Parts: sequence; structure tokens; C-alpha cells
Amino acid sequence: MTKSKIVIIDDDPDIRDVLKITLSEEGYEIYDAENGEEGLALIRSKIPNLVIVDYKMPKMDGPTLCSIVKKDILMRHMPIIMLTGKSDVTDKVSGINAGADDYMVKPFEPQELLARIRMTLRRTEQDLDANPLTRLPGNVSILGELQARIDAKTLFAVAYADLDKFKVYNDTHGFQHGDEVIRETARLLIRSTQELGNPADFIGHIGGDDFVIVTTPDKVEGICAKIIEEFEKVSPSFYNESDRTAGFIIGKDRKGVEQKFGLLSVSIGIVTNEKRVLTHVAQIGEIGAELKEAAKRIERSSFVKDKRVETV
Repeated sequence: MTKSKIVIIDDDPDIRDVLKITLSEEGYEIYDAENGEEGLALIRSKIPNLVIVDYKMPKMDGPTLCSIVKKDILMRHMPIIMLTGKSDVTDKVSGINAGADDYMVKPFEPQELLARIRMTLRRTEQDLDANPLTRLPGNVSILGELQARIDAKTLFAVAYADLDKFKVYNDTHGFQHGDEVIRETARLLIRSTQELGNPADFIGHIGGDDFVIVTTPDKVEGICAKIIEEFEKVSPSFYNESDRTAGFIIGKDRKGVEQKFGLLSVSIGIVTNEKRVLTHVAQIGEIGAELKEAAKRIERSSFVKDKRVETV
């Protein structure tokens, strides 16, 4: 079973040592930092299951770090326990307002902190439907969002996106690099949607390299064009210099035959209810898969939008 990862951020080395020893003995995978800036970088690189952060620290205090994490759609579901140096109500309120899920006053009993950690992790696992890699909403939330749009009987657009040649990239460069590509793709989708979409737009992670965006018909093509533009810019950075220069990598296809594969690209299929009635979620998924396959037949990153008119 995979160990839960915990990041400890505290400028007191004695506190960090006590926590590392206590939590390591309980089977947790521990990472630590001595200030808020280092801690934030560690959170972004390790994507932990839980964060323990001190209220007052150099460079960046606990509430500031907490606020940054909770505003990031990839990390906002990450539970944070804040440690305060005194039982000042103002500190507690400030921490909770910044998004902390729980707090403890120092000095504290390690066993009580352990109990709080177990409770917080258990509650998060039960309540959170999110992809473990990107923390974007997962399939349960995606299905619920699509059904809500159908029930509302308003115009909507669903963009299904995935990466071309990703399996070969994963096999050649390893899962760690593959995971970084997935996370960067998620951030790119979020930025593009937030920049060009609506406040109520939805972004979900189906799994692997498959994502979905739910927006409105008037916004969807602009979002998809932006995603493609940005992905084409960032894609070369996923490779080493020799691969970038060659413009391809050598890998094996699904039949085990070795051949050349171009750099990663993104294909998007767009489903809307502008010209046809969409009555159930499975129908949206089927049309989206068909359109995405059409996009994949184009050599580079592209999107294909459903233009068929329903005839009665």
C-alpha cells in the first residue's frame, strides 16, 4: 500500500525532528522545510496527502502559504493542519480564514497530533473525489457536472482532451517524467479556461492523460485554441536537447514494433448541444470519443467540433 506523504514546514528544527520521528514511526513518508517559501516549493514538487505548517515563519508565514495552496485548483483539496505558538483566538481565526482544515497549539502531544492527522486523512479520502495526481475532480464529479448541465436545459459545450503519443513518452522517459507532463497539462488547461472561459466552467481529470472541460459554446473554441497554442510551446521542454533537435523519439508501438514518434501533442473533441439535443451523459461521452479520434488523425495538436445537426 502506498504511504501517505506529509510535508512539515516549521522554522524550529526541534519541532521538525520530533514530528519526523513520530510520523515516520507511523509509516508516513515525511518531507520537511524550514520556511514558507521552501515549503511551498516542496508541496508543489511532492504533492503530499497532508501539510503541517507553523503559523509564524520567515520568508512566508503559515496563513499566506495556506492561502496560496487553497487558491490553486490542483492543490486546494490538500488538507492543512496549522500549528500556533499560543492559544490566541486571532491566530486561530486567521489560519482558518486562510483555509486551514485544522489547527493545534504548541506545545502539543504527538499522539493527539497523530489522531488529528488520521482523522483529517480519513475525512479527506471519504469526501474527495479527485484524481490523486492532479487533484482535479474525478469521474464522479464529472458525471455529476454533465448531468447538471443536461438537467438545466441550457447551452453547454464539453471538450474532451488527451495527449497523443503519451504512452510511448511514458515508456521511454519513465513514469516520473510522465507524471510531470500530466500535471503541467492540467495547469495549462486550468490557465486557459480561467483566462478565456466563464467563472462557472468545470475542469475534470478522467484519468491518465484524459481531461474534460465543461464550458459554453461561445467560449469553447477560444479555450481549445489557447490550450493548443500553449501546449505547442511547452511540449519541447518535456524532452532532452537531442530529442528536441531530432523532433522525434524512437519507441515501440502497441504491437512492439520500433519506430519514430513525433513530440507530444494534444487532441480535443468538442461536443455541444447547439444543434442537437443531448439527453444523457453516455451520449456525450460517445460523441466526444468519436470527435477526439478524428482530431488524432490530424498530425499536430488540433480540436474537432461536432457540427452535425440533429434531424427529427
